[in-house]
Amino acid sequence: MTAIAAACAGSGGTSAPTSAAPTTAQAIVSPTTASTAVRTTSSSACDPVSAVRAWPLARRAAQLVVAPALNGQIAALRGLVDQGVGGFVLLGTATPGDLAAQVAAANRVASVPLFVMADQEGGGVQRLGNLVPSLPWARQMAATMTPAEVESAAQRVGAAMLAVGVNVDLAPVVDVDGAPGPNARNPDGLRSFSADPVTAGSYATAFMRGLRSAGVLSVIKHFPGLGGASANTDYGSAETAPIDELRRSGLVPFRAAIASGAPAVMVSNAVVPGLATTPASLSPDVTALLRDELGFHGLLVTDSLSAGAIAAAGDAVARAAVVAIEAGADMVLFGSTLTAADTALLSPANVAQTAADIVDGVVAAAQSGALAEGRLDTAVMDVLAAKGAKPC
Repeated sequence: MTAIAAACAGSGGTSAPTSAAPTTAQAIVSPTTASTAVRTTSSSACDPVSAVRAWPLARRAAQLVVAPALNGQIAALRGLVDQGVGGFVLLGTATPGDLAAQVAAANRVASVPLFVMADQEGGGVQRLGNLVPSLPWARQMAATMTPAEVESAAQRVGAAMLAVGVNVDLAPVVDVDGAPGPNARNPDGLRSFSADPVTAGSYATAFMRGLRSAGVLSVIKHFPGLGGASANTDYGSAETAPIDELRRSGLVPFRAAIASGAPAVMVSNAVVPGLATTPASLSPDVTALLRDELGFHGLLVTDSLSAGAIAAAGDAVARAAVVAIEAGADMVLFGSTLTAADTALLSPANVAQTAADIVDGVVAAAQSGALAEGRLDTAVMDVLAAKGAKPC
């Protein structure tokens, strides 16, 4: 097993990153600092791209990994902090009262400031319990509140999140959906603001603006739109609406959010008929749709790569992570669906092993040439840009 190194020396890449940094306000990467330098021995006059290329492959690979922390127990995963993971996603509802202290302790030793993520959408998808104000389901917000009121509510939630060390909200859901759910058939339901694309875009953008004003990075999801999907990707394979239909409906709110400066996008695990034959999170065609057609230049995050849809496609988590990065992902998530299969992955030992397997796979792919080092470097630079962290 390859060690996930934190030193500042090693093999370099061969091509420069090409994606632009997010154009909006970036997440505050610690409760007290908006921009910070990566801990390094490099000269203060060094070139950022060259600095990243000087990192060992394992360190670059680790920065792309988001590890799950069940019930917010980051302290139990301290070894992953030492090894250079890019962040944690908090799962469950029993969030510890000392979460802020655990995050601060982890950031004190992290070579790069951590992303600490949570799904704080509203309704039944709120991971931080009573540590932050509660919100209604998205559909209820759209039915009872104005966009301005949603923006104010999201700002209050974001401020409370940041106070406990959580700087990324895996929200809002931008999907267009009016069906019942969420359930084993429909992943959206009440998580969607509306079955009307314009309304969904207006409210999702307001939610995103509120988080941004609080200093929290929002991740709009689930690109290119799960509304009307054939099944719930947490449990197995699913298809979105065909791409031509998505262009008329499902992509509309994503376009609105991106035009308003969305800093990060989560790509779904559903197959997009007419565009790709693999799950969207593993598809370069879906990345091209997002980057080229919609003009998005921020952070690209996968949905959970331990989801049933990925397993049904024949990929283990570590292999899927490599394919996702090859396809254009900047950060990879796993363990976050909380299905029975996912929960089995969430012991600290299993999380550490899965993270190490991902890093080993990325390193091996880069060494063999299957993954271009330039693609790896681009992903690292996108992560650092989203964190407001400089590699020099």
